[in-house]
Amino acid sequence: MSESTWSQPGLVLRDLTLPVPLDHADPAGPRLELFARIVAAPGGEDRPLLVYLQGGPGSEAPRPVGPGTPPWLPRALREHRVVMLDQRGTGRSTPVGPDAPLPEGAIPGARTLREATPDQQARYLTLFRADAIARDAELLREHLGVERWSLLGQSFGGFTTLRYLSAHAGSVEKALFTGGLPTVGPGMDAIYATTWAGMIPRSERFWARFPGDRDRFRALADRAAAGTLRLPDGQRVGVERLRRLGHLLGASQGQERLHLLLELDPDSPAFAHDLAAALPFGGRNPLYAVIHESCWADGVATRWAADRTMPREVADDPTLLGGEHIHRNLFAEDPELAPWAEAADLLAAHEWPRLYDADALRAADVPGAAAVYYDDAYVPREQSLATAALLPRLRTWVTSEYEHNGLRASGEGVLDHLLDLAAGQREA
Repeated sequence: MSESTWSQPGLVLRDLTLPVPLDHADPAGPRLELFARIVAAPGGEDRPLLVYLQGGPGSEAPRPVGPGTPPWLPRALREHRVVMLDQRGTGRSTPVGPDAPLPEGAIPGARTLREATPDQQARYLTLFRADAIARDAELLREHLGVERWSLLGQSFGGFTTLRYLSAHAGSVEKALFTGGLPTVGPGMDAIYATTWAGMIPRSERFWARFPGDRDRFRALADRAAAGTLRLPDGQRVGVERLRRLGHLLGASQGQERLHLLLELDPDSPAFAHDLAAALPFGGRNPLYAVIHESCWADGVATRWAADRTMPREVADDPTLLGGEHIHRNLFAEDPELAPWAEAADLLAAHEWPRLYDADALRAADVPGAAAVYYDDAYVPREQSLATAALLPRLRTWVTSEYEHNGLRASGEGVLDHLLDLAAGQREA
């Protein structure tokens, strides 16, 4: 365990690294390192703790570079210290990567995941879901000597928050969700069918706003089908990978970002580099691709849900874009993801254990608030509200003002609304 304190203008930061079990069912077994940064305003070092649980899966917590980054931080710091937790496998916690050193004894005979068999890789990666992240956080809470703390879950971070309430509600002072209330139970196919269906009108609205872009995109799709659409490093972009540019449409200013990409000359270096930057999923955060579908798997196997549920009209028309939909051949297209292809297949067949206990959620005596975005491209409103109804003290705010990234895009607005709502100081 290590700890240090440092400062930036307007911020006091405390960095902690804590050993946690790789497998919480084997607490005496191999250990991971868990990193957290506790951010406070000067003079606010004794305020209550609010744990920020990052979206993803597979992304580290934000890195504050001043009191206004991320944009919601100033509002949080007026009442709290914020725990920026690098979820296992990300950031300064023990990372997941093909050549990152494995914890001692994690996989006999292998020093890295590249040296492991696909079956060993898959078994290792089953230990990086929300249930393990919540247990990690509990060990951090105990280390800090805090009886209860509050949670702020963005997207996948909300899934982790729900797991926390399902397994450790007694440790939670209040729970805040932003675009992150998953379905409870084995209903992930309905989720993917809903998000595919939602992407069709979302795509059509974009083409209606920028009608010339549809022909440009169709020409790019023809190149992709012919194998001639390539990124600056030479890797090929196929039709399904190109279709995933639709993930931009799920965020504020996403339409503008996609239009600005498509207006570039497709033979220019600017286009190739901007395309590479805009595509979701890749080697920097491999967990985002490899275990992405598992975050919806509450007691079921995923079996490549996005591929299975893609509507025929979408499959036949590449201008009907995808969102946060993982397709199996992505692991063949992207050389940085290729080392995970066989493990990803094994994980798709894995029968994942339950993440949520509906009875425990009904019994969770924890105040909270949830921003449910009316037309969320990734976490459908209907299933979110059904889950919210399980939590007796959760107040919901359904809004069409923001997209899935409303926490960041609103500045202090969304967090301010949720804090007031949870405290009973505002109507939903």
